[in-house]
Amino acid sequence: MKFIDKVEFELSSGNGGPGCVSFRREKFLPRGGPDGGNGGRGGHVIFRTNTSKTTLLDLQFRKKMIAGNGKPGEGSNCTGADGADLIIEVPPGTILKDLNTGQMIDIPEGEDFQFLTGGRGGKGNWHFKTSVNQTPDYSQPGEEGQETRVSLELKLIADVGLLGFPNVGKSTLISRISAAKPKIADYPFTTLAPNLGVVDLGDGNQFVVADIPGIIEGAHEGIGLGIQFLKHIERTRFFVHVIDCSGMTGRDPIDDFEKINNELKKYDDVSEDSLGGKLSERKQIIAINKIDTISADDQEYFKNLFAKKSDSEVVAISAVTGQGIDDLMKILSSEILSKGDSNDG
Repeated sequence: MKFIDKVEFELSSGNGGPGCVSFRREKFLPRGGPDGGNGGRGGHVIFRTNTSKTTLLDLQFRKKMIAGNGKPGEGSNCTGADGADLIIEVPPGTILKDLNTGQMIDIPEGEDFQFLTGGRGGKGNWHFKTSVNQTPDYSQPGEEGQETRVSLELKLIADVGLLGFPNVGKSTLISRISAAKPKIADYPFTTLAPNLGVVDLGDGNQFVVADIPGIIEGAHEGIGLGIQFLKHIERTRFFVHVIDCSGMTGRDPIDDFEKINNELKKYDDVSEDSLGGKLSERKQIIAINKIDTISADDQEYFKNLFAKKSDSEVVAISAVTGQGIDDLMKILSSEILSKGDSNDG
């Protein structure tokens, strides 16, 4: 499935139906009086979260979406039918922004959110009968619906985001711990959009992990995948920072670690409204990867080195062979379940 995390389109609620001008016509009531019914209201625009959705792909090519118009009133005081509501389903964690007013709304989960109200139906002529005007021959038109242009953007795409330079093994790791099958190859930016995988912890507990596109120096200024990458990172609860300790790429693991964290700090400085708080302050778990290519002594060296460089938990893994994956999963499981407990409380 193609991952789409931001869309823009126009929205319009329905127009109200016009009221009816009608008079009773019965055999023994030649002057039966007005009986024109009211018009139906226009359809509302309603947003609804759907937990089975993880992307805004369904809305990518929509230019304008319009709710149904209310039907005209009829004789015999019959009210016209209401216009059909426009119900838009989005993934949980979607932010709605009214581009005309600048208002931002976090679409609530578990309940329908009425964003635009349909136009009120016009009153029929029976409403206007008075002691001095027994036969009004006029009615109200329906009110027009509301129109605006909106953007939808995913606030949270995953519980866990995999950080790291290109080719450190993030795609291999996500394929190891979930059912995701990302494209894997030995060249920069294999991943051009987040690959999402669902990890099953048993007992009905699951979490979503996102393989985030690789980052290079200057990403906060738009270099490489740049801001696109960093916006994806915003939408994860915490990070697993994957580091290649094999030396096969010719890069220094410590230098890689510091450069990426420096990019997170720089992005915090230029970002006006980072979702979920500052990236540089978000929890990280350091996963030293490709330990199948180094000795046990080197593994201990890197674990101790990164433990001294940060306050993060450090785990040594091989995404290819599966070594250390159980240890990583225990850490992730503990973090996910503890967050769930705190949220429930």
